[in-house]
Amino acid sequence: MPTVTPQPATPSAHDRVVRFTRLAQPALRATDWDRLARGVPFRSWAWMANWWRHYGEPAAKRRASLFTLGVIDRAGALIGLAPWYLERSPAQGRVLRFLGTGEVCSDYLGILCEPHAEDRVATALADWLTQAATGRTGTGEPDHANRWDRLDLTGVDAEDAATARLVDALEARGNTVHRRTGPNCWRIDLPPSWDEYLAGLSKDHRKQVRRAENRMLASGRVVARRVDCLDDLPEAQRILVDLHQRRRRSLGEPGCFASASFAAFHGAVMPDLLRAGQLHLDWIELDGKPLAAEYHLAGGGVIYAYQSGIDPDRLEVGPGQLSHVVALRRAIEQGDRAFDFLRGDEPYKAHWRARPRRSLRIRVVPSRTAAQWRHGIWLAGVGAKHWIQSSLRWAEG
Repeated sequence: MPTVTPQPATPSAHDRVVRFTRLAQPALRATDWDRLARGVPFRSWAWMANWWRHYGEPAAKRRASLFTLGVIDRAGALIGLAPWYLERSPAQGRVLRFLGTGEVCSDYLGILCEPHAEDRVATALADWLTQAATGRTGTGEPDHANRWDRLDLTGVDAEDAATARLVDALEARGNTVHRRTGPNCWRIDLPPSWDEYLAGLSKDHRKQVRRAENRMLASGRVVARRVDCLDDLPEAQRILVDLHQRRRRSLGEPGCFASASFAAFHGAVMPDLLRAGQLHLDWIELDGKPLAAEYHLAGGGVIYAYQSGIDPDRLEVGPGQLSHVVALRRAIEQGDRAFDFLRGDEPYKAHWRARPRRSLRIRVVPSRTAAQWRHGIWLAGVGAKHWIQSSLRWAEG
């Protein structure tokens, strides 16, 4: 069972908040956690628990601790989760962040919540957090373990209702809120058929796709493969890493899997995602040799294009385009409702008729003097940075 720390305050007569300071047994926690995640793979138990083991626990003794808050109703059911950890430093103070942040680039992070319970969960969490920030319990006793200086939320979908209501509730209780636009994610709302999708492309792009289908996919030279069981996973992982790293090195970049923590995290999370039906690891072969690989996450009828790799020695056959054609056509055929390219404004995403979805970076600071002082220094730095950038643009113009 999770370890529960004393509560700073009881938010309401019906709901209470507990802080989980360590991960519970996976078989016990995974069911409730994934029920509240509602199919978003970046919010799943597999993704966040593996992230904590590979990124949080190694730093726990020095500067990090689990700070996940659960909202429990009167019947003892878990109706909401704030999947956070606390990071400590002399300069920044005690900062709360989502599990899954950093180099793994998790998108669509947010408060996990039962449907239609957003207001209840937001109220309970806002009351608890506002009291905890004072460093004292509701009875006035010291409570330094739960004190926090900043809530730093990144990768938040601008349409996420539970997170938006929590931030509004914190602001209404006197906490300072600073919102910024984050990187766009790009999503295609998929039609029922491949022909309908092609009809929405530009004339030139449609011709290119048809040409690729006729010249390559219908020739019998191209074979599409997918991981269907754990026994197939190691070879598919090897193909993905090889193609990704070779392509990035050809562009003068180290590649994501050059990071030992990144490689270890994905080596651990992929089997868990596969068991949960949330991993689509595919590759295509041309003349029996791997040409392109796609690492996709799946959930709620949405395919998330997380990572990929192509053979840099055979760019003339258009491996990226072929890989997208295979992936999109398969998603439509299996009845998925959307295909998401995730963060980044690369031109090819709009070329495939994806549309941008805004993300937010949200900073919440309690009214305590030291926290506000740090926030003021940060705001001054942001203002100076914007002034310098504007001056450079003016000079260049």
